[in-house]
Amino acid sequence: MQNSLFGLDGQVALVTGCRRGIGLAMADALAEAGADIIGISATLNPSNSAVGEAIRRRGRRFYGYRCDLRDRNAVDLVLEEVLSQHPVIDVLVNNAGIVRRSPAEDHSDALWDMVLEVNLSSAFRVSRRIGGSMLANGRGSIISTASILSDQGGLNVAGYAASKAGLANLTRSLANEWAGRGVRVNAIAPGYVDTEMTAVLQSDPVRSRQILERIPAGRFGSPEDLRGPVVFLASNASSYVHGETLVVDGGWMGR
Repeated sequence: MQNSLFGLDGQVALVTGCRRGIGLAMADALAEAGADIIGISATLNPSNSAVGEAIRRRGRRFYGYRCDLRDRNAVDLVLEEVLSQHPVIDVLVNNAGIVRRSPAEDHSDALWDMVLEVNLSSAFRVSRRIGGSMLANGRGSIISTASILSDQGGLNVAGYAASKAGLANLTRSLANEWAGRGVRVNAIAPGYVDTEMTAVLQSDPVRSRQILERIPAGRFGSPEDLRGPVVFLASNASSYVHGETLVVDGGWMGR
């Protein structure tokens, strides 16, 4: 991939929420493009993980860190450790995210705080710290995993929808400040993707049918469908793309 418009040779990418699903697919895609990977996840085994094995099969290095992104002190500590060992990070992917389903009238403060902390506040705090190092180096790319619910309300997911709407606007806000200083900030908004997060929807025959009837592509997405978009936004192929949320939804938002 050397000298390719989409190549990431010699670069280092930090991916949160990389243990499985979309995060694993994104990390593997970045490694395939030439990057070494730093992975952070709440339940990651740093020395023995599927994502680590996948990266090493690509001939790239993997550095794993376990950190609960709900814990601000733990996040601060792990970021300092990461930067002490890897002072130049070229790509940041804020992929960590959770969903808690509840009717709005029963949506507790505890659930709200948990979802907003992981999905939005931690993304800001990680972007602030890693973005600061990118600004000092004069270059970098930050990519956050938003959602089609960045622009829709959803059902029984008030905290999740609010957090993803906030993440899309955080992307635009950071891009406004950092585009002229060498750091690109963008987001990817997946539609309904076949992961553990959507298992409850796929197991409901009525809800699953309703979703599939609206998707022009006629299927749930796969984590593999996010590989190309993340490499595009991480690489020089998107050098004039700032503050965008790239929708990858099988056509859902066009209906």
